[in-house]
Amino acid sequence: MKRGFKIKLLPFILLCYTTLYGQLTLQDSSILPLIVINTFGNTIVDEPKITAHMGIIKNTQGSYNQLSDNFNEYDGFIGIEERGSSSSFFPKKGYGLETRDSLGENNNVELFGMPKENDWVLHGPYSDKSLIRNFLAYYYGEKMYNYSPRTQFVELVIDNDYKGVYLFLEKIKRDDGRIDISKLDDDDLLGDSLTGGYIVKIDKSTGSNNSSWTSFYQTNSSNPKDVSFLYHYPKADEIKSAQKTYIQTFISSFENTLYGNNFLDSSIGYKQYIDINSFVDYYLLNEATRNVDGYRISTFMYKNKDSKNNKLFIGPPWDYNLGWGNADYCDGGSTTGWASDFNLVCSGDNFQIPFWWEKMLSDPEFLNRLNCRWDELRQGPLHSDSINEVID
Repeated sequence: MKRGFKIKLLPFILLCYTTLYGQLTLQDSSILPLIVINTFGNTIVDEPKITAHMGIIKNTQGSYNQLSDNFNEYDGFIGIEERGSSSSFFPKKGYGLETRDSLGENNNVELFGMPKENDWVLHGPYSDKSLIRNFLAYYYGEKMYNYSPRTQFVELVIDNDYKGVYLFLEKIKRDDGRIDISKLDDDDLLGDSLTGGYIVKIDKSTGSNNSSWTSFYQTNSSNPKDVSFLYHYPKADEIKSAQKTYIQTFISSFENTLYGNNFLDSSIGYKQYIDINSFVDYYLLNEATRNVDGYRISTFMYKNKDSKNNKLFIGPPWDYNLGWGNADYCDGGSTTGWASDFNLVCSGDNFQIPFWWEKMLSDPEFLNRLNCRWDELRQGPLHSDSINEVID
């Protein structure tokens, strides 16, 4: 095998490896933080998490990081597993991990300046050769939403095997530093305590511990499909029957009203159920990125207690690696048209867009808010000069 070959990644990354009996040894350095994981000879699988050690090297800004440096950002145990749906078949795997103490218990820590937590994601952007699409979506999500996952580019080494550039980010969950909604306990079964908080999503039901309910309304399509809502918080094996009934009823009431003839009524219409501004921003982010998965996959929603906020919010953004023209199907690579027209373009797909958006786009108030918000964003974070500067 050839010795001393170079791997060229990005202009600002200077990595050089020497092959020694099939192992890769980092000789040079990277301006990106290094994450080094030791699995103690075990294989990382798609559930359950295995115990491993993680060390992070992150020297002061502008300094280069080397494998010979001390672990100075994190030095401790983790639980780690493979994650992803279609991405699980890629040679560059994604990983979910939780920071743990020496006893194997969850250990909340601050990493890369992110608020203390224990659940994290290592996203391997294999299908996105630019590596930055998810980063861009989360970056602009932070400019638009109450919360968007925080990120940090890193380089990953597992058991002396260099895995490439990864995006380290926060897993979506209920937490003061993430989706800041009320904690829902087992005994929150009546009154205001029953009304929140909840996180649900429209998504593929891959992995374990998934349970869902099906909307009364199929998609508006020549080949209609069911729309399923998955429980994200509380988890499917933890949510109580009364809590399931509450969130199902709430979202069904929203859908019934939106589908009905009086959906535009100022007092009894659909806007009594949703935070319309979050839906406006969600629409604009999906259309600005022309996200082929938008609206129909990886679509999160959350609701707090009525006493704190009685509306359903959509977001935060998640899984935009096939946006920004990175799909050669269902018009995903087109720079014209609308991502929200997916059902017209790909009526044969099993995962289609709920009827919601077609109805909301017929609402003059929703359209006016879209126009005003778009003008505002184009003068600020979504100005062409601003976008180019972030990419650079």
